[in-house]
Amino acid sequence: MPLNIRGVEIYPQQLDRPAQEALVEELRAVQAVAPLFSPRTRGGQMSVRMTSAGKYGWYSDGRGYRYESTHPGGGDWPAIPASVLALWHELTGLDRAPDCCLVNYYGDTARMGLHQDRDEADFSWPVMSVSLGDDGLFRIGNETRGGKTESIWLASGDVALLTGPSRLVHHGIDRIRPGSSTLLAKGGRINLTCRVVD
Repeated sequence: MPLNIRGVEIYPQQLDRPAQEALVEELRAVQAVAPLFSPRTRGGQMSVRMTSAGKYGWYSDGRGYRYESTHPGGGDWPAIPASVLALWHELTGLDRAPDCCLVNYYGDTARMGLHQDRDEADFSWPVMSVSLGDDGLFRIGNETRGGKTESIWLASGDVALLTGPSRLVHHGIDRIRPGSSTLLAKGGRINLTCRVVD
């Protein structure tokens, strides 16, 4: 049974170590086609590096946040790995596949401020988040900005599902715990976020 924190369903160790290692290899193939890049927001450069797989990739620059059909370096985004799609279908129970699998890489000092996933057309579809590598301190807030928050350390292999009332809660990663996992040879944390865009 998943943990439930403010409506967010947390599945501890949903992926065992062999499954994590296999997924990392699939993500290396994604990055070979669509290399990691450092997006900018109106407030400056983000501390995470990212890429995407699927029909769309998430992108940000001085014009704001949006989905793009091509990588900023040119070319289509690669397909979402089959294991990620299988996990999505298993946990969501949906036939509909996600349009985007955002791949965020967190180095030792990277973080992600509290935000909502609001760039999609229909908020009734869930958001699935997969953690790989070093632990990340996941903060969960409210649908409106401000107020009390709760935090939980997400470990490698954990999966979070934002669905129903939790779909629009503010959430973010305060920090990672360097050296807490041996999954990634150079350390750090990878987070996958799957969303239906259209």
